[in-house]
Amino acid sequence: MRYTIQSLLLLPALMILSSCGNSGSKQAGPGAGPAQIKEYKVLELQPRNATLNTDYPASIQGQQNIEIRPRVDGYVEKIFVDEGSVVRKGQPLFKINAPQYEQEVRTATASIKSAEAEVSAANMAVNKVKPLVEKDIVSKYELESAQYTYQAKVAALAQAKAALSNAKTNLGYTTVTSPVDGVVGAIPFRLGSLVSGNNAEPLTTVSSTGNVYAYFAFNEKLLLHFFKDDKGMTLAQKLAKLPEVSLILSDGSLYDHKGRIQTITGQINTTTGSANVRASFPNPKGLIRSGSSATVRIPDPVKDAILIPQSATFELQDKRFAVVVDKDGKTKSTAISVMKNTAGTYFVVEEGLKAGDKIVLEGVATLKDDTQIKVNPVSEAVVYADLK
Repeated sequence: MRYTIQSLLLLPALMILSSCGNSGSKQAGPGAGPAQIKEYKVLELQPRNATLNTDYPASIQGQQNIEIRPRVDGYVEKIFVDEGSVVRKGQPLFKINAPQYEQEVRTATASIKSAEAEVSAANMAVNKVKPLVEKDIVSKYELESAQYTYQAKVAALAQAKAALSNAKTNLGYTTVTSPVDGVVGAIPFRLGSLVSGNNAEPLTTVSSTGNVYAYFAFNEKLLLHFFKDDKGMTLAQKLAKLPEVSLILSDGSLYDHKGRIQTITGQINTTTGSANVRASFPNPKGLIRSGSSATVRIPDPVKDAILIPQSATFELQDKRFAVVVDKDGKTKSTAISVMKNTAGTYFVVEEGLKAGDKIVLEGVATLKDDTQIKVNPVSEAVVYADLK
């Protein structure tokens, strides 16, 4: 290839221009400017009073679950109620066909009439002998014998009346009634079924739901916390001073009536590590059915406490941390300890934070120490809006 003298002279100038162009393009690159500072919501902590709610899953049982069993043997003649019916005390549930008891009533009635006639005859005999004794026509022995016969006939009449009462009682058992107000359970027997008191299954079960029991569990730590407090010396005193509890129904709605914790078992289940607790709730409308599930909500009032949202913390190696912002807007992860029984939306901080500290409310798990952030202050009214 041949080059002219002019082209050789222009080559150094072109190289210089190319070098200057590349240098300019590097300075205008995207990494040349300062790093962007990200904005975070920040809350300044102050002591506050609040009521924290702790929720416990619970199972509902009627105050009484009464098995309805026949007292006489016979066939199911009538069923007056259906499964799930609300019944009142004394309301008929079943009619059992047992003709032998009707026959016993008729027999006992006839026996009474016979005994009454014998009493009348014995009384007449006494009245007949008495004037004869007074006139010394017959001995006193005859009168005493007549009187003893009369007393025996009176006793026989009383026995006949007792037999009639017993026969009527047995006949009354052929109509099975509800012993309490409640709700009828499953009915395994149908019309024509032979039933007796020896059947493995009851005729049905009536759950008394005027009051219902909610059963749930305290773990061992909560149980120790409960017994260590100064709200009474005995278990009964401690239970009496506990606040009323609420019930959250299975659809998430709040039940209209408050309840109270009545008992806490003294023995801890070795399998679950918890103790059973029973709370009682009134159920005047029969809305709550035995066997249903719900949630018991226990209020826990705290005073002058440092509360932080649980979302403002993160866990690392079995420790809990919050991110504190200093006056220069730089972050630092701080280990904190919280109350063990504060479940729900907020933590009560026992150590690690104090009044006046500023904490980051969101995205704390990804923030590194000494990160420069832009502080966006958030008011307490917004953060604690759902606290009362």
